[in-house]
Parts: sequence; structure tokens; C-alpha cells
Amino acid sequence: MNVDKDFAAHIPLGLKACDFLTKSTDPFLAVKTCTDALDAAGFIKISKRDPFAGVLKPGGSYYYTTNHSTLVAFTVGQKFKGGNGFKIIGGHTDSPHLKVKPISKRSGSGCVQLGVECYGGGLWHTWFDRDLGVSGRVLVRTTDPETGKEKIDQRMVRIDKPVARVSTLCIHLQTAEERGSFKVNKEEHLSPILGTQSLLESGAKAQLNQVDDDDWRKAQEPALLKLIASELDVDTKQIANFEIGLFDIQPASLGGIKSEFLNSARLDNLATCFVALESILAYSTSDDLADDDMISLIALFDHEEIGSQSTHGAGSPVMLEALKRITSAFCDVINVEAHSSAVRRSFVMSVDQAHAVHPNYASKHEKTHSPKMNAGVVLKTNQNQRYATNGVTGFIAREIARKSNTPVQEFVVRSDCPCGTTIGPIISSNTGIRTVDMGMPQLSMHSCREVMGIADLSYGLSMFNAFFKHFNEIDESLEG
Repeated sequence: MNVDKDFAAHIPLGLKACDFLTKSTDPFLAVKTCTDALDAAGFIKISKRDPFAGVLKPGGSYYYTTNHSTLVAFTVGQKFKGGNGFKIIGGHTDSPHLKVKPISKRSGSGCVQLGVECYGGGLWHTWFDRDLGVSGRVLVRTTDPETGKEKIDQRMVRIDKPVARVSTLCIHLQTAEERGSFKVNKEEHLSPILGTQSLLESGAKAQLNQVDDDDWRKAQEPALLKLIASELDVDTKQIANFEIGLFDIQPASLGGIKSEFLNSARLDNLATCFVALESILAYSTSDDLADDDMISLIALFDHEEIGSQSTHGAGSPVMLEALKRITSAFCDVINVEAHSSAVRRSFVMSVDQAHAVHPNYASKHEKTHSPKMNAGVVLKTNQNQRYATNGVTGFIAREIARKSNTPVQEFVVRSDCPCGTTIGPIISSNTGIRTVDMGMPQLSMHSCREVMGIADLSYGLSMFNAFFKHFNEIDESLEG
């Protein structure tokens, strides 16, 4: 296939991705950015606490969240019946970053610092000398105006100010060996500086400690609590807990001499989340829905970077539960056979960012499996099942690409290198659903700032759109 060299055609989608990535500073905000778009498009929010039966209708579009950091959104084909299959795009909302510890207060050498923990396998040296903001989930005590009873709201906060910084040690105080290796002690070297101790102690800190009897709040930096409270327009005493982390406040941007690259934090794996969202939004209003007898679904999981083993990671019941409950909603009675049939007719595209060949480190790639940026989506294969692709699922993916004229690149890790893994093997082994592993190529994976080609966003979108449109006819052509 010929790869499009006219990058101007891809810039509008690239700019839209920049806006999505800049807003989505953590899994909570990523899901919120998605649900805002789904609400605007007329998707109906449903609750996992309530029955799906009687709510779901053919032709309808719905979504729900788990923990506010995992999202399931789907569109029902007009001809769908219980027992029919699911076309699923899976990705993840989390990325390596610095998360604030339960006791966040820390100080040293006249500076107020923040206690942080490393989440996932980040390239932590890239977090030095960055302007860092704070974002995440905050639990806020409020009063129900009708009953007068206390309730706890879960609110999302994003402070786009350079309130924190992890500074490097100056060159003059380092030995030659230290300069050459730049080894990072994650406990000792990554605590960011928030401010000057004498200034903060004279203000919010002294006042808060005098009047607050909450042990958790006493363990937090008062100035940080005050900043969060101000951002949420609440009193500091209303903050009951938070789950927040740090992010680089530099917005996502287009780069390269012809603006052919997308530079951003969290491309792994919010680039997939963005394209998956765009595809389900487009398909929900497509004319193809009238003849569709399947469910088209995106599942964006938290906790992939730390193994997916949680109540809302890919290793949780979320995926299988979605199939069971949606299938059951279209059956008159509980039907085990319908669920089993749905599993056998379904397919998952596990989509995570892929390793593009680095021109300065080309020897790190297997010579015949070296994907390039702006050259197409990547099909990932590993015979040791670090990826879920096999002969049949790989064929289906290539056929979808062929029908949409989407360029495909192949990736196999060198035999003398370790191989990463994805949600693909986890979902396929937990559910029995056929799965292929794919991704869009990028450089600087797990850095504080990553880069990919904007054409690959378009290729990913065309692949996803074709998946929703053509999967069933390809699947029916397979024998057995």
C-alpha cells in the first residue's frame, strides 16, 4: 500500500488529538474527557447498579464507568439479538507518572516538598526539570439540600499551574561517573519542591493545624489542600481524601518540520483512547448501524501499566460482565447458551502503542520488523504469548486493513530482547474471546514526553471504522 505523504490532510485530527491529550492528565480526567464527548453525542449514561434489561434498545448508544477511571461505551446494532457477537476495541487510560502518597507532607533544606510514589515503569529521569501540575480525584463532603444528610461527592481536579518541580543536581556537584549514568533513586531524588518552607508555614499551614482535627488532612501539605479547595470552590475541611498525581503542564503540540509529529505526554495509551472514542462516536450515527446485528464497543481500562489486576483493570470481571449483562438484556430469560454464543462470535482489538524504530538505535529492532512513524498501524506478534495475535486473528486484522486501504506494519521483538505485554493476553485468557494485538508506532515510550506520527492517528481511525463496519462479513467467511 502507498503511504500518504501529504501530512496536511492529517493535521485536523492531530489538533483534535492535542486537545484531548492536554485535557486528559490522568485516568480520571481521561474518562471525563471521553464521557463529556459521549454526553454531547447523545450517548445514554447507565449505572452498573441497575438492571440493563428494559433500558438497552436496538440502535441505542450507551456508556458506564467503573471507579471513574475505566470506561465502557457501546452502540447496539439495529438487528442485534441476545447471543450475537461483540466488536470490541480495548485500550488503557493510565500512564506512568508520579502519584501523591497518603502522607504527602514532606520538607527538607528549607523547602516544602511533596511525598510521591512512582506509578508504573516510567523513564523517571525525564521527569526532572519539568513544570508539573496536579490532577486527579478528590472526595468532598457536602450536604444533601433535601435530606440534610452528609454525602461524599467525587470530583475531578486539574491544576494547570507549575506548582511542583523535580530539579536535577547541578553539574558541579556531580562526579564524572554520576554525570555519565544519571542514576535515579526513586525514593530520594523524585520528591518535587512545592515552595519555600518559611513562607508557607506563616500562612495556611499554621492556620489549618490549629483548627483541624482530621488526622488525614494533618498529614497533607496545607498549602496544597488550600489550592485544591480553591480550585473546587469548597472549604478545605470538606476535603475527605484525594487520589492525585503530577503531570507535565506543557500542552500537546504538533512538531516536526512539516508538523507531521504529535508531541505529548501519555500517548501510551491515550492516543488509542482518543481514536477509539472517535470511532465509536462516528459509528453511532453511521448508516451501517441499520443492518448491524452486533454490539460495537470500546473498553478503556485503568491499571494496565501495573499489571491490570484490580477491580477495574483488564484482569477484572469488567469485560466478561459487559458481555453477560448486555447479552442478557436482550434475552427473555437468563440464557447461558446465548452468552457462550456471544463469546464465540466476538472479537477484541487490543490496541496499545507500538515501538517505532529509533534512527539512533536501529539495532534494537529486528531488521525485518521495524515499524516506522507515519507508515501505518502495527500488528504485534509474539510466539510466547506476550501478545495475543495468532494466525486467525492476524488474518482478520489484515483483512480489515485491506478493506479500508490502511497500511499495516509488522512487529516482532528481537529474540535476544525482552518483550512487553498488553491487555490482549489478559482479556483473551479471561474471556475466551479471540484477540489481536495492534498499536500505533511511537518513540520515547514511558517518557514524560512522547512522540508519534499524526498520519498514524488517521490510519488507526480508518482501521477502527473498518473494524466496526466489516468484521462480521470477514468472520463469516472463516471456516470453523
